[in-house]
Amino acid sequence: MRNRVQAALLAFAVLAVAAFAVPLLLFTASDRTQQLVLGRSADLDRFASLMDQAAATGDTSAITAEARRYTLLYGEALVVTDARRTPVVETGGMRAADPAVARLVDAALRNATTKPGGTLQPWSHGYAMFAEPAGTGTQVSGAVVLRASVRVAAHDVARRWAVVLAGTALVALACTVLARAATHWVVRPLRHLDRAVGQLAAGLPPEQTRAGGPPELRQLAAGFNRMARTVTAALEQQRRLVADTSHQMRNPMAALRLRVDALHTHLAPSADRTYTGVTTELDRLETLLDDMLALATAEHRAGELAVTDATDAHCDAAAVARAQHHLWEPLAHHAGARLTTRATTPVPVACTDRELAQITDILLDNAIKYAGRNAEITLTCTTEGRSAVLTVTDNGPGLKAEELTRATTRFWRADGRTGATGTGLGLAIAEQLLAGRGGRLELAVAEPRGLRARALLPRGLVDGGVR
Repeated sequence: MRNRVQAALLAFAVLAVAAFAVPLLLFTASDRTQQLVLGRSADLDRFASLMDQAAATGDTSAITAEARRYTLLYGEALVVTDARRTPVVETGGMRAADPAVARLVDAALRNATTKPGGTLQPWSHGYAMFAEPAGTGTQVSGAVVLRASVRVAAHDVARRWAVVLAGTALVALACTVLARAATHWVVRPLRHLDRAVGQLAAGLPPEQTRAGGPPELRQLAAGFNRMARTVTAALEQQRRLVADTSHQMRNPMAALRLRVDALHTHLAPSADRTYTGVTTELDRLETLLDDMLALATAEHRAGELAVTDATDAHCDAAAVARAQHHLWEPLAHHAGARLTTRATTPVPVACTDRELAQITDILLDNAIKYAGRNAEITLTCTTEGRSAVLTVTDNGPGLKAEELTRATTRFWRADGRTGATGTGLGLAIAEQLLAGRGGRLELAVAEPRGLRARALLPRGLVDGGVR
């Protein structure tokens, strides 16, 4: 935004400076051109008057001497002829017989005055031709042709343009400084506000936005601070409620389990089924409490990573996959499933090995629980473009197409699954862990049957520093 605002202000400043500078440049060139024309026209008038006197008296010595002094002093050529086109004086190498001069003489003898057109520019060069008739009224007694150099006038135009352009550059520089200052004044509070919004969206306490900029922005910052305090307090109370509830329920749960275990020896054999059901529900409640704490921790960690954009964490996904295979292979065998892992090539990934291990545990736990006996479960670790992909595939009953979109919903479990003891929080936890590292979780139907869960994470650095 800062660049766009600054570009708009600079564009306006450039247009304003150009609207002032361009007419000024044109005016200075036109003014100097007019000075040249007026000066040379006055000289022509004087020589035309001298020629008229010479025609009346028959004495051309005065105009001849004056023309030669003029050429010697100013370096500009003159040709003066009488009414019969006979040269009276020729100076500076210019001749009346020259075609260009002859045309000007003819025009002057027809009582027409010739002056150069156009406007001088700094790069103009060459000569400007002037012609004027001598005589009074319609009585033409001769013609005067003047060839004036435009070098000095063009140099004057260049000097004036240099002054104007230097002033324009200074004004443009001042406008640039003012535009940057104004942009910084306006945008800086917005940047603080944007950072605070990101922190609030991530569920973290945002920094208090400092008042600055225009009054409207200061009012907006004050309103946001009030809202942020309210929202942060509500989020913190909710987070603390989940954590405290999970923590405080552990002691009663432990005491309850001790009492139930103590009662077991006093129960009749017919009550064993009830006892087993109670202990199973206690196990489920303890697992639920653990998962709630894990989800709260994952959400908080994802929020921190979203704001800080930490990129220093990295590990080898293949090594993590092999390590988790050794942990879960006995459990898979006990559940009647076969776990196969294909992860031989190092795959650098931008997350910690602990986070990736937790994600792998969740995916493998789901596959072992829900794939059923005699299921084939495959754990693979590959790369896909700029992402590292950890995939868990099984050939169990899988999920329906409409169930895939709900699988990461908290506390959701598929209907009709036998032997399922999950809490419905595992995939939600994995999704939060992946989101915190800029990754995502993809669930799809495996071919010919089953479920394929893919955890995608940005590729990271390994020991060799290779991405």
